[in-house]
Amino acid sequence: MSETICVGAISGAFGVHGEVRLKSFTADPEAIADYAPLTTEDGARRFDVQLTGQVKGGFAARLSGVRTKEDADALNGVRLFAPRDRLPALPDDEYYHADLIGLAVFDTGGAEIGRVKAVHNHGAADLLELVVPGGSKTVLMPFTLAVVPTVDLASGRIVADPPEGLLE
Repeated sequence: MSETICVGAISGAFGVHGEVRLKSFTADPEAIADYAPLTTEDGARRFDVQLTGQVKGGFAARLSGVRTKEDADALNGVRLFAPRDRLPALPDDEYYHADLIGLAVFDTGGAEIGRVKAVHNHGAADLLELVVPGGSKTVLMPFTLAVVPTVDLASGRIVADPPEGLLE
């Protein structure tokens, strides 16, 4: 399991005084500031976070060390991470997306049908992107209880009952 979890992303500058537009990926969007200091994916930079207001699609925020619009613009697209131990424990039926990446997916008969490459959510529900064995082809599978009845993080496996025709 990953030691850090992506909790947000910077989507550009907000104004001319070094504030950034911040998208929060946390269940309670405002809680992103509670997990600070946040780091870049490589851990090279750390930021304290102060939310200063709401903007379309997220928040305006001040990050430590970001003083100018140019500093803020240079961070556009940077994803922000928090240590796993600062995040709340999850109920048994919820998972951090990072925990699912790389897990083997088996059908209900025990045959491997793929590995989780990514978890997507385009507004309606989560989708697992699976890399199918023997190639680079991927398929999107709904991440619902009906389709994915078992996620066993300890064993590193998912049991799925994909809709008919999905893997063909």
